[in-house]
Amino acid sequence: MRPPFSRVHALRLRNRWKFILLVTALATAGAALCQRHGWLRIHDAELAAYDQGLTFFTRGHARSRDVLIVGIDDRTLQGIRDNARYVRNYGVYPYSRNLWARVFEHLMDEGARAIVFDGVMDERGTDESNDLALVQVLEERGIPLSLGFSVNAGQPPLPRVEPVNRFPRSPAREGPSPSLPVADLAADPFAEPQEPPPLAPEDVARALALPVEHPGLVLPALVQKPGGTGPRLPLHPVPPLPMLVPTVPGFGLVMMEEDADGKLRRTRFAYSDEANTYATLPLAAAADLLGAERVELTPGRLRLGARELPINLDGTAELDFGGPWQERFQAISVYAVLEDWARRREHRERGTPFVPVLPEGTFRDKVIVVGGLSVGTSDVKATPFQSEAPGLVKQAVVLDALLSGGFITQAPFALSLLLTCAVALLSVALLTLARSPLLEIAWPPALYFGFFLFTGVFLEHGRVHVLSAMPIYAGVFASLASVAFNHMFANRERERLRQAFNRFLDKTLVDQLVEQQRLPSLEGETREITAFFSDIRGFSTFSERFKDDPRALVALLNRYLTRVSSVLMAHGACLDKYIGDAVVCLFGAPLDMPDHAVRACHAALAVRDEVDALRAELRAEGLPDVYTRMGLNSAEMFVGNFGSEHLLDYTAIGDGMNLAARLEGANKAYDTVILIGPRTYALAREHIEARELDRVRVAGKAEVVTLYELLARKGALSAVRRATVERYAEALALYRAACFELAVRVLEAALAADPEDGPSRALLARCSHHVSHPPAMPFEGVTNLEK
Repeated sequence: MRPPFSRVHALRLRNRWKFILLVTALATAGAALCQRHGWLRIHDAELAAYDQGLTFFTRGHARSRDVLIVGIDDRTLQGIRDNARYVRNYGVYPYSRNLWARVFEHLMDEGARAIVFDGVMDERGTDESNDLALVQVLEERGIPLSLGFSVNAGQPPLPRVEPVNRFPRSPAREGPSPSLPVADLAADPFAEPQEPPPLAPEDVARALALPVEHPGLVLPALVQKPGGTGPRLPLHPVPPLPMLVPTVPGFGLVMMEEDADGKLRRTRFAYSDEANTYATLPLAAAADLLGAERVELTPGRLRLGARELPINLDGTAELDFGGPWQERFQAISVYAVLEDWARRREHRERGTPFVPVLPEGTFRDKVIVVGGLSVGTSDVKATPFQSEAPGLVKQAVVLDALLSGGFITQAPFALSLLLTCAVALLSVALLTLARSPLLEIAWPPALYFGFFLFTGVFLEHGRVHVLSAMPIYAGVFASLASVAFNHMFANRERERLRQAFNRFLDKTLVDQLVEQQRLPSLEGETREITAFFSDIRGFSTFSERFKDDPRALVALLNRYLTRVSSVLMAHGACLDKYIGDAVVCLFGAPLDMPDHAVRACHAALAVRDEVDALRAELRAEGLPDVYTRMGLNSAEMFVGNFGSEHLLDYTAIGDGMNLAARLEGANKAYDTVILIGPRTYALAREHIEARELDRVRVAGKAEVVTLYELLARKGALSAVRRATVERYAEALALYRAACFELAVRVLEAALAADPEDGPSRALLARCSHHVSHPPAMPFEGVTNLEK
C-alpha cells in the first residue's frame, strides 16, 4: 500500500509549491473581499451556515431559572372575551391599563423579583382612571418595572442631559395589597380625572436615557431603516405617559433588531440620537437588577456592576437561544394570572374557599417578561430555531443572558482569516499533490461537512461563532484552481512520460518519474545503478520437453516471467529486457534511488521465494522445474534510451552489466542461487545477510573480483545456516593460507551439519585437490571463471 506522503508527493510539492502558495493567497483574498462586500451572496451563505450550526450544536439548554414569560395568548383573548365582568372592567384587546395594575400587583404578591413589560404606554386610555389605577399600584407597591419606549421619525428631539440610572424602589410593604378604588370596584365613574402636572423635556430625557460609557465604540445611531431612495431620517424617543415617567423605575428602548432576512440573531445594547444614549429594554432592566450605576461597553466586553460578559468587538452579541422558546422559558397566560388574582380576592373579601389556578411559588424570585404571545398581539419574528416566534422572546433571551447566562460571540476576523488561509492551503495542496479524481469529487462536500463540525465544536463548547462561509468559499476556489491546473497542464506532461515507461516500471515508480519532470535523454547519462540478471537452470533441456507443444512452453514461460517481473517491479526495478527465459532489470534508473543496492538485494530474495512457490506448483502439475539463478552487481554504468526516434530501448551498458551477467553464471560453479558483486555488498551489507565465497577472475578480465552469496534479509538467517557460514569463513581463511588439510577437516564438519551447502562442497573439492596436487607457491587463492 502506498504511504500517505510518499516520494511522489515530495517531488510534486517541490515542483508546485509556488503554485500552491499563489492559489492560497488568491483564494484567501477573494473570499475575504466577498465577505467584506457581500459578493456572491456570501452573507446569505454565512447566515445559513450559522443557523445550521446553532440549531444542531447549541439546542437543549435547561429551562431558565431567572426569567419567566407572562403573555397575552389565545387563552387570554378568548377567556376575557367570554367573561362579561372582565370585558366590562378591562375591555377587549388592547386592554385598559387597570388590567396591568392587577397583573403587576399579583405578580409582586407572589414574590416576583422584577417585571419587564415588552410594550409601550405612550397614549392615554379612553378612561384615564384606568391609567391612574396603574400609577397608583406602581407608586404604592414600589414595583420594579422596566417599561419599553419606542422611537419615531416625527418626534421632536429630547435635550441633552446627564443621565443617572434610577433603581427600583423597595416595596412599600410586604404581603398582599388592599383593594384599590378603581373602575372594577368602587370608583366614582363620574369623577373627573386629575390632570398630572406637565413634565419638562429634560425630565423625560433623564427618565429614558441611561449612562453608557463606550470607549473605543461608536454607538449605532437611531435612524430610519434605509428603504427606497429617500433620506434616512433621525429617530427620537416617544415619551411615555407623563404620569408614568416619574413612577416607573426604568425605561428601555424596544427594538427588534432583525437581520436583513427578517430573523433575530443578534442584539445591540445601546443606541444614540446624538444627544443621549438609550439602553435596550433588557439591558435597562438588567442594570437595575444588578445594581449597576452605569453600563460600560468596550470592544469585546460588557460590564454591568460586578458582572462582566464577553461580546463582539463591535459592541453586538449573538443570541444564545438554546432551542425553541417554549423549551427555554416557562410561559404563563395573562388570563391564568388574572384568574388567580380574582380567586385570591374572592377568598379575602368573601371567605370563599381558595382554589389556586397557579402552583404556589410559580413567580417567586423570577424576572417576569410581560407581553404578547398570540398572533396579532405581538411582532412575530423568525429565529434560527423557529420560523415564527413572538417578539418578546428576544427580550427574554437577552435578559436571561445578562443575568446568568452569556452570549455567543464572533471570533476575531483575524482568526477567521487565518482559518480561511489554512483551508485554502489544505485544499490546493491536497488536490495538487494527490491528483486523485475521486478526491477531487469528494473534497468539496467533505470540506463543507468537516468545517461544519469544526465550527460546531466552537459553538457548542466555547459559544464562539467562527465564520464558515468565507473559509468554505476559499476552499472551493482553491479546489477549482487545483483541479483546473491538474487537468489543463499536468496531465499532458504526465501522460508523455507515463507512456514511455509504463511497460518497464511499477505504477508508483512511474508517478515518481513523472514528478521528476525529466525524461531520460536519448544521449544517456552515467550513474551508479545495480543490474540484475536471472536465468533458469538447464533451459535448453527444459524447452526440449515442449518441442511438440510450443504453445505450452510459451504459456509456462509467460507464467514464470509474469511472476518474477511482478516481484521485481514491486521493489522498484525497471525491466530492461527478456532474453528467452532470462530477465534483465535495473535498480536506480531511470528513477533516482539512493538505496538501489538494498532494493535489488531484497528483490532478489523475494524472487527466490516466489520461484520456490512456483516450483512447488509446477511439480504438483507435473511440469518441469524452473530453478532460477541470479546475479547482481552495482557500478557506474551508462544508461539511457538507446535506439532511434522510432524505437527506443531504455537500458544500461558497461563492464558493470557484464559482471552482473557473469555473476549469474557463476552460481553454477558454487551451487548457489544469488551472487552479488563487491560494490553491491558494500552498499547493502547493513540490510542483508551474505557471505564471502571466493576471489575470482572473470573471463576476459585480469581484475580480481570478490564474490558474495546473498542469503537473507538482515536478521533472518537461521542458526544452522549461520553456523555453516561461520565454518565456511574459517575454511576459506585456511584455504587462502594454503592450509588445505585443516580446511578439509573444517569443511567436512560443516557438511556433516549442513549437507546441502553447495559452496562448502565446492571449496572442499578444491582443497582436496590441492592436498593431492599442491599448487605453485606463493598461493594467491584466486579462481579463474570461464564463460
